[in-house]
Amino acid sequence: MTAEAADAIGRSPGLHVVPDPQTRSGEVKVLNAVQGTIGRSPAVISAARGMSHFGEHSLGWMAIGAVGALVDKPRRRQWAGVAVGAFGSHAASVVIKRIVRRKRPHDPSVQVNVSTPSKLSFPSSHATSTTAAAVLLGRLTGLPLPAVLVPPMLLSRMVLGVHYPSDVLAGSALGAASAAAVLAAEKRFASDRTGKSPR
Repeated sequence: MTAEAADAIGRSPGLHVVPDPQTRSGEVKVLNAVQGTIGRSPAVISAARGMSHFGEHSLGWMAIGAVGALVDKPRRRQWAGVAVGAFGSHAASVVIKRIVRRKRPHDPSVQVNVSTPSKLSFPSSHATSTTAAAVLLGRLTGLPLPAVLVPPMLLSRMVLGVHYPSDVLAGSALGAASAAAVLAAEKRFASDRTGKSPR
């Protein structure tokens, strides 16, 4: 879906959602706590910015999937699935953002430490694509990558002050669902090739 089409969806009558600012007060406190603890370290902020650039538009995860597909030919389809899952989940998050149209944190107490391509916050596309990629890479490599990769990315978005806690949690849930859809599709494809019904 193009950005113009997504914008058209977001501008459609009756689709604007404007949350009550009072419902965000607790989330602002969480952001304050994150930024007031680990977020006080310049090294942490620098690392969070690096993660932000890596995950922008899911490009880093798609690159890993592409390289894996080139190097590991016997599992090329699974590596391609990592790229497809990361991009597809990212695209889904963008569509939802345009529908919900929740603004990014703008409380004076929240420090914004990185620029963003849009002012829309829910769900976090970084959390979405990272979770999808981590689940698919974990399944491919046998490593506990969701536990290793997802929490740091979720925290980084709050360290940078660009997402509320509910943004990153919803994004992670969406990413997990996207990965499950890719794995289900791969299972169906494998069963079609062998002529066996998937269990």
